[in-house]
This record gives sequence, C-alpha cells and structure tokens, in this order.
Amino acid sequence: MELIIGDCNYSTWSMRPWLFIQKHKLPVQVRQYGLSSEEISQVLVERFSGGKVPVLWDSSFEVWDSLAILEYLGEIYPHSNPWPQDAQARAAARSVSAEMHSSFASLRIEAPMNIRRRFPGYALSESAVSDVLRIQKIWRYCRTRYARHGPWLFGPFTIADAMYAPVVMRFRSVEVELDNCAAHYCHTVNSDSAVRQWIRMALKETHRVEEDELDLPSEPNNQI
Repeated sequence: MELIIGDCNYSTWSMRPWLFIQKHKLPVQVRQYGLSSEEISQVLVERFSGGKVPVLWDSSFEVWDSLAILEYLGEIYPHSNPWPQDAQARAAARSVSAEMHSSFASLRIEAPMNIRRRFPGYALSESAVSDVLRIQKIWRYCRTRYARHGPWLFGPFTIADAMYAPVVMRFRSVEVELDNCAAHYCHTVNSDSAVRQWIRMALKETHRVEEDELDLPSEPNNQI
C-alpha cells in the first residue's frame, strides 16, 4: 500500500492521512512530491485522482480523498480505532469531520497552511473570524462531551483529530484569539511527536507554492 502526498509546508489534505499512518505505525509506504511539480504530474497522470494529492494506492485500487483514505485505512487496520467506540460519540466525530471537510472557506482562503512563515499583525476578515469561532465551538463541544479519557477531541486520537490538525498549523501563521479549551487542544496537537515530525519536514522544504504565500509582511517561523 502506498500514499502519495505533496509538500508538508502547504498540503493540509496530505497531512491528514500521513498523520494517521504515523500515529498508528501503519505499514504504508509514503512517497512525497512537490505540489504542481512536473514529477508529481508524471506520477499521477494515469491515475483517476485527477492529478490531486493525497492518493492511496492499494495494488490496483485507488482512493483519492483525504477523508475516504482515512476511513479506508481504518477499515483495513481496525486496531487503529479510527472512530470512537460509543455510537453517539462516533456520530459526532463523523459530523465534525464532515464539517471540516466541506466548510470554513474564508479561513482556508485567507490563512492557507504555511508552516514556515508567520504573518504578524495580519487581521482576518469577519467571515474568517466567524470560521475560527465555529471551529473553537466544535472543539469545545467535543472535548466537553466526549474527551474524558484522553487529550484529543474524543479522548484517544481519531480521524477527527487528523482532520483538524492542519487548522492548528494555520493558527501557527496568523494571530487568532483562542479560548482556553482551544489553546489547550492546540498545545496537544503541537506537542505530538508525529506532528512535530511533520513540522520538521516542512521547515526543511524549499519549494514554494505562490498561491499559498500571502502577499503580506512575514517572518520565518522555525518553532517546533
């Protein structure tokens, strides 16, 4: 089984299945290419994914969506416990993961994941701030109701955490006001050894994706 991903610095969708694989030490080979590079185009040209990453290849079978990849990995490797065991918690985890998958357009546009840079003084629009507030509300809801037995959204690490980890990376780059629950959750994510490995890989990269480089004053962000 093989996972194709893009840049660690920019590719939120790549981070999600990679993190899940690392957390559970799954026997999946990872191949990485620069986004929009000729090399990745050549690798993906004959695949059904439409030239996008991440994509998981399992022999002749292909999965080309982050959430679908996560669920497939969870089914193939059930010991990873991809969703909470409780039915209501599992439904909530699926709900917040789907919302992450389809929502928060303003935050995505205004604060692309760029682990290597910080943008001090950059103010998000009212719409993007609304996205931030909704995300914090989701984290607070999950942590308050379902996280009695661990530091993640539902206690143990689940697909929901893989889905929201890139949001925490976005918050590295732009200044956002976080409540205590959100700040604690960001600390959990940033302190995780697999996440720190991803950050280290991002800091070593030099490839630039101009559309994810905000045209604003910035400074290096070398914090791990």
